[in-house]
Amino acid sequence: MTATDPVPGEGYTRWRRLAALLGLSAAATAVLLAMVANGAVAAGFTVSGQQFKVSADELVATGFIQYGTVDARVEPGGDNQIPEPVAVSAMKTATLKNLCQSVVTDLGDFGSVSLKIRAGTGGDPATARDMVVDMSQLDGNANFTNIEIGRDASTLDKGPTNDPGEQAQRRQGMFSQQADTVTITDLKQVAWATAAGQFNLRHLSLRLHWGRDECF
Repeated sequence: MTATDPVPGEGYTRWRRLAALLGLSAAATAVLLAMVANGAVAAGFTVSGQQFKVSADELVATGFIQYGTVDARVEPGGDNQIPEPVAVSAMKTATLKNLCQSVVTDLGDFGSVSLKIRAGTGGDPATARDMVVDMSQLDGNANFTNIEIGRDASTLDKGPTNDPGEQAQRRQGMFSQQADTVTITDLKQVAWATAAGQFNLRHLSLRLHWGRDECF
C-alpha cells in the first residue's frame, strides 16, 4: 500500500482483492462445467452469446449477496448450449447514478452496430428492486457494511427472496459472501445477463450507432 492509498476501514476492501477471493477455483469450475454438461446441475439462465458492458458513477445496494454458478450460453446462430461460469450478484434494492449499458453486434462484412442505453442522469438515479446480475468481470471501489466472506452459498439470508430459480443456484458448500449494504464507485462491469423485479430507468436514452460505441 502506498502513501496515497486509502486506509481500509471497517467493512471496506479493495474490489480487485475481493474479486480474487470470490473467483471459483479451476477445479471447482471444471466440476461445475462437467455437471452442467451431463445434466446433473440445471443451468440457472439461458443467455445469448453476447456479453454487454455496464458502467455507473455509483451503485448503492442493500441486501447484497454474491456467489458463483453456471449459465447456459447459446452462440449467435448456434443451437448447442455451452456452460458459462459466472459470478452472480443479487441485491434487494439498488440505485445507479449515470448508468450506461452497451452491446456491440458484429454484422460481418457490414461492420458492427452498437446499442447504447443511458439512464439515471441529472440527479435522478436509476433504481431497481430484486436485481440479479450474472457477470464475468467487475471493477470499481467498494465499501461494504457487515460483510461476511466465505459463507456457504446455500445459507445466504440477506439477498432477494422473490425468485426460487435464483435461490436454487446457491449451491451447498460453494463459496459466497453477503453484506447489509455495498457502495461501488466508478463501476465497470462485463455481464451476460441482468434481471430485476422492477427496474426504473429515469431519463432513458437509447441509441444505435454504426461501429463500436461502448460504455468503457
